[in-house]
Amino acid sequence: MKDPIGTRDIGPRVGTPLWLYMAGTTFAGALLFGASTFELGLDQLFLLGQEPLIWVLLCMIVLGELTPIAMPGQAPGNGVPTSLPFTFALVIFYGLPVAALLQCVATTVSGVVRRHAPHRTAFNAAQYVLTLGVADAVLRLVLPEIVIVPAAPAGAELIAIALAGAASFVVNRTLVLCAVAMHERVPLRQVMFKGLRQQIYVNAVLISLSPLIVIAMTHSVLYVPLFAFPLGALYACVLLLVKRDHQANHDELTGLANRKLLTVRAHREILRARQQGSRVGLLLLDLDRFKEVNDTLGHPTGDRLLVTLARRLTHSVRPNDLVARLGGDEFAILLPQVRDNDSAREVALRLRGALAEPVRLDGMDFDLQVSTGIALYPDDAPDFPLLMQRADVAMYVAKSGRTGVESYDPGKDRNSTARLSMYSELRRGLADGALEMRYQPKVALADGRPIGLEALARWRHPVRGLLTPDEFMPVIEHSNLFRAFTVQVLDITLARLSLWREEGLTLPVSVNLGVRELLDPDLPDTVAAALREHGVPADRLVLEISERTLIADAETDAAAEAAARLRALGVGLTLDDFGTGHFTLAQLAGLPLDEVKIHDSLTARLSDEASGGRTVVRAAIALVRELGMRATAEGVRNAEMARAAAESGCHAAQGHHFSEPLAPRDVPPWLAAHGTGAPAHPRA
Repeated sequence: MKDPIGTRDIGPRVGTPLWLYMAGTTFAGALLFGASTFELGLDQLFLLGQEPLIWVLLCMIVLGELTPIAMPGQAPGNGVPTSLPFTFALVIFYGLPVAALLQCVATTVSGVVRRHAPHRTAFNAAQYVLTLGVADAVLRLVLPEIVIVPAAPAGAELIAIALAGAASFVVNRTLVLCAVAMHERVPLRQVMFKGLRQQIYVNAVLISLSPLIVIAMTHSVLYVPLFAFPLGALYACVLLLVKRDHQANHDELTGLANRKLLTVRAHREILRARQQGSRVGLLLLDLDRFKEVNDTLGHPTGDRLLVTLARRLTHSVRPNDLVARLGGDEFAILLPQVRDNDSAREVALRLRGALAEPVRLDGMDFDLQVSTGIALYPDDAPDFPLLMQRADVAMYVAKSGRTGVESYDPGKDRNSTARLSMYSELRRGLADGALEMRYQPKVALADGRPIGLEALARWRHPVRGLLTPDEFMPVIEHSNLFRAFTVQVLDITLARLSLWREEGLTLPVSVNLGVRELLDPDLPDTVAAALREHGVPADRLVLEISERTLIADAETDAAAEAAARLRALGVGLTLDDFGTGHFTLAQLAGLPLDEVKIHDSLTARLSDEASGGRTVVRAAIALVRELGMRATAEGVRNAEMARAAAESGCHAAQGHHFSEPLAPRDVPPWLAAHGTGAPAHPRA
């Protein structure tokens, strides 16, 4: 299990409080170790080296150091070592000198095997010696004879052992957590009681085994290794639980926190900041041009690049900051303590600099560039969901403007307050059936006969009246309402189409899809279910995909794949608003489209004789036809524009020149007046 979050092997800077603390603790432990081993003398050390029991216990302690019992929230490999009952038994049986000597040897071996930094190994050995010294002192004070004559503890001696175990637990926890608090730059009280109940329970279980080990030692050395079996079972069970907890809260590829852990931690930090009147920062990072790596060198290389990015991020932030992977190439960094926006921006710029160094993979150098959005609690948002949204807005601004780092600016978040209010109103409106549809006819330019209808959503607002999509669709597209909205639009439209079919009106009706609707994996099933429910043939429904949708998904091609799945249902597909972005005609060839709708901004150029763009638009229409698709002119406002569209090769048009969007009851009379009943235009 990877743990790139751990940074405790990075040595503290000389002169810092953490360096002074670790140096002082290490020095104190070394003094106590030297004084205790001096008591043994060389002769006694030689005699101890000839005892099989000493070597058996050393082996058990080394194994115990390598198999610690981790607590939930800790990475596997950290926690309470299962060597504790054997070391404590040594204190009871032989006293501090032997216990300290074997524990230091085992700690050194474990540090080498696990590749710990020398300063960390030395500190661990020192805090073990100090902890065992406290236990030994308590035993000498309460029951001196227990450390003078090796014997099996019984009766009152067990009380002395319990007191010694409690004292050593308090000292060990204090020594370790003081270092952790300094390392993570948080108050000691913030970490002192974290997981305390579980730590007390595990330490009590392990220390309670030490008298049994002492009894085994007094009878036969062969009994001692038998304790490996219950300790191994305990270790395996706890390790399984910890791994499950780790997998549930961490990204499998990078080992970073996932969205779930980020949310839990952020809520906790925001609650603390609310009580203390401090700030919490959130940075959202998106890797630029990551798709090029996957497309060129494959996903394994892309995964290695993400792992490298994760490692650089974790080693470029403070120990208490949380780095999370949200999915794909998007990362988040939680700053539990940040002074102001300038401080958060400094962190973002430092990260940008750390990632700027090229990464060499498979003989190629990659330049990592990220777009970062910054939002602060409580300056920009009162809770975590909104904080996440605001940081996402800032990241989008940084990415679209190619500025690299942007802080949240309400002025760049269009109608943010109004959108929040509209979201609640929209949710109630969808539940209350406030959605209505209007239908704009599409006519053939050759003879003026209607050949289709476009369904246009309207929202009957209780105060503002009938609202057009421009006023509420941005809220739909950036919220969890898009699926309910799509279902209602299909249900209302297909129900109306079914009624019209009974009246003999067989024109196809088109429905618009946004990017989130199109990329919804359940959309094909939703469309198929709606068609079956209303008994409408699939070829009577046309789904319109906005050019902006395909541009927004240009890097993943997921939109094109979704369009292919919809095409398999038998519905018609149309590219809407062509000409509003940077979607190229070359990209049209790979899409299963029947029709391309020319945006009204291009349609207007067709009737402008002096416009140089007229030739370009006509050429685009000609290429659309060459690709086997039909071209429809949108936004036709007068007869001149309709004539120019027909001359340019458009087969159909729609706009106010022909008809405004009609209420459902007005559609049949209008169609009757303009030659209804014409069959759908055959597909190209």
